[in-house]
Amino acid sequence: MSQNLFKSVFNCLMEKDLNRKVTMLSQLQEDWSNDVFELSPTQTIERVPDAGRPDKPELVPPKELPRRRLGSNEGHASLMHSIAHIEFNAVNLALDAIYRFQNMPYEYYRDWLGVAGEESYHFQMVREHLNSLGYEYGDMPAHDGLWMTTYETDHDPLIRMALVPRTLEARGLDVTPPMISKLRSIGDKRGVEILKILLRDEIGHVEVGTRWFRYLCKERNLNPFNEFQHIIENYFHGDLRGPFNFEARQQAGFSDEEISWLKSIS
Repeated sequence: MSQNLFKSVFNCLMEKDLNRKVTMLSQLQEDWSNDVFELSPTQTIERVPDAGRPDKPELVPPKELPRRRLGSNEGHASLMHSIAHIEFNAVNLALDAIYRFQNMPYEYYRDWLGVAGEESYHFQMVREHLNSLGYEYGDMPAHDGLWMTTYETDHDPLIRMALVPRTLEARGLDVTPPMISKLRSIGDKRGVEILKILLRDEIGHVEVGTRWFRYLCKERNLNPFNEFQHIIENYFHGDLRGPFNFEARQQAGFSDEEISWLKSIS
């Protein structure tokens, strides 16, 4: 019996219980592989003020997050907690990219369901490591900057692809190597191993965003480089700062022209 992909994804997106959300996502992937979904757009597309998430962590403005030294156990756990929060938000962002934009090609939904599954795997790995440090996801405050970008981008998949995977998630390519070095310096071998997996997979996720951004530019007869600059200037207020991981960004599909531009502003 066929199911509607968008309704099923919406139910997973809005699920608040962590373990149930992970289970629902695994079922989505199994159902996709068994070809049970039909892709008829829903009559309405709900605006999601807040995706399903547990009551904790408490969300605060970024400036109100306490600063903790990595050398302490609490500081070590705080870093892993922030990474877990990013990965959890990334699950919801990938699901929203499917539900929100219901007139894309079949391959688009295959790609973003795959991204959602990998982000869920990342979240579970980081959460387990956080547990080994004596903490659970939700024990520390966090900010909601990643999810907030959905409000500015929910009207256009081109802008979503430019701002979320190609800008905010691409930032992870830049900051992860220094985090790996910090974890190595305190002897956290498992943390280093996890972040290497995250970096490898996130290159692929940014590449998915790049590919669909270019697809939409081609469909609208837009120059991808000019359009990306325009979106950064108007939606990100031109506040794109280095240092940048040029090698990882090239692997994620950034063009030579984009790399040269990033070098000029870093």
